[in-house]
Amino acid sequence: MLTGCRNLFLTFASLVNRRTWTCKSFKSKSDLHFCASAASFFPASVPSSPRHRTVNSSSFLHHRLSFTFRPPHRYTGPMELKETLQVLEQLAPLSLAESWDNVGLLVEPSKPRPVKTILLTNDLTDAVMEEAEALNCDLIISYHPPLFRPIKRLNQKDWKQRLAVRAVEAGMAVFSPHTSWDSVKGGVNDWLVAGLGGGQVSVLSQALGNASHCHRLEFTARSTEELNKVMEELKACDGGTSLISAGSRADSSGIHASVSCSDSALTPSVQTLLQHSSPNQSLSILKLEKPPLPGHGQGRLSVLEQPVTVAEAVQKMKSHLGLSHLRLALGWGQTLESSVRTVAACAGSGASVLSGVEADLYITGEMSHHEVLDAAAKGTSVLLSDHSNSERGFLAVFRERLAVRLPDSVTVVVSKADRDPLEVV
Repeated sequence: MLTGCRNLFLTFASLVNRRTWTCKSFKSKSDLHFCASAASFFPASVPSSPRHRTVNSSSFLHHRLSFTFRPPHRYTGPMELKETLQVLEQLAPLSLAESWDNVGLLVEPSKPRPVKTILLTNDLTDAVMEEAEALNCDLIISYHPPLFRPIKRLNQKDWKQRLAVRAVEAGMAVFSPHTSWDSVKGGVNDWLVAGLGGGQVSVLSQALGNASHCHRLEFTARSTEELNKVMEELKACDGGTSLISAGSRADSSGIHASVSCSDSALTPSVQTLLQHSSPNQSLSILKLEKPPLPGHGQGRLSVLEQPVTVAEAVQKMKSHLGLSHLRLALGWGQTLESSVRTVAACAGSGASVLSGVEADLYITGEMSHHEVLDAAAKGTSVLLSDHSNSERGFLAVFRERLAVRLPDSVTVVVSKADRDPLEVV
C-alpha cells in the first residue's frame, strides 16, 4: 500500500507544471493515464474571468486582503515578540514575498523579552549593529535579509555571520520583510512611483493568492447510495479538513459530483475514488490556478495625471528620495524637455521586472550597462538612484504605520547609520 501511495504521489508530482489534468483511463490503481484539459480559477472581482463552484473565491480573496481594509488594532501593555510579528504580518503578509527570497524571523533569541525598542534599517551592517547595541535594541527589522544563503558555520571570518552572532549574544531578534514590502499594496513600489505625482497605477508582475484548495476532483456515481458512501470516505481523507463539496447533479448517465481538496489530501482522495467502479471510470483531476491579488505584486506602472518633462522628473525624484544626484540615460530621440506621461518603477534591481514594459521613463535602483542600452534604444529614459537609495525612504513611511499599531511603551527608530555603500565623489 505504501509503495502504491508513493508511486501515485510521484505520478502527480511529475505533472506539477501542467495547469489541468483529466483522468482518461485506469488499468490499475498505479497505472494512471492523464490528458490535459482547461481549467482556471479567478475571483469574482476580476472581469471576464470564469468562476468555479468548487471554491468560494470571493470569500477567500476578502480573507487574504483583509489587512488592507481592517482598522489598525493598537496593542496595550508589554509587547511580546510574537505579537510584534503578528503586526508585521498584518502590514505586509510574508506570503507576498518572492519564492526565492528569505523573509521572516531570521534570528530568534533563546530567552524571550518584551519588545521595547525596534530599529528599522535597509541593510544590517557593522555600523547599524553598533547603533542597535547602543540603543539596547530588542528587534532589528532589516529590509534586506542579512542571512540569505544557507550557512554551515558561524564564525568571525564572514561579516554576515559575525553580525548574526552579535545579535544572538545581545538577545536581539532580526526580521526581514524584503520583497513582501515590495509587493504589498501601498508598499515600497507604490511609494517609489508616487514620487512623480498621482496617476493611474497598475502592477507589473501580479501577485497570486495562496489558495489552500488547489485541486478539483470530478466524478460520476451510479446511485445516491454510492455517492453518499464515496463522500463519507472522502471526508475521512486527511481528517476531512481539506475537502470542499461543490454539490452534484443527476442525468441519465448517473450523478455527477465535484469536490476540491488541498495538495495533502489529493493522493488519499484519488485512491479512495479509484476503489469505486463508477468514479474510477469517470474521474477528472483538475489543477486550479491561484487567484490574483489586485494591487499586490512586483513593480508599478503609472499613467500620470499631470505629465512632466524629463528634467522635472529628475528634480521630483531627487526630492522624493532625498538625494542630490541621480543617473539619467535619455531614451533615443528624447531630450530633457521631452514629456513623461507613463513611468514604470521597481525598487532595488528592477531590470527583470521592467524589461519589455512600454513607458516613457524607468525608475529603479540599478540596471546593468546593457540593460540601460536596451531601454534607451527603445526610446525609454532610465533614472537610477543606486540600489538601496530606491528603497530606504520607505522606512520613514513604514515607521509611522508600525508605530500606530504598537503600545506607547515601544519605540520605533529609523537607523541613522544605514546608508548606501556607494557615494558620488
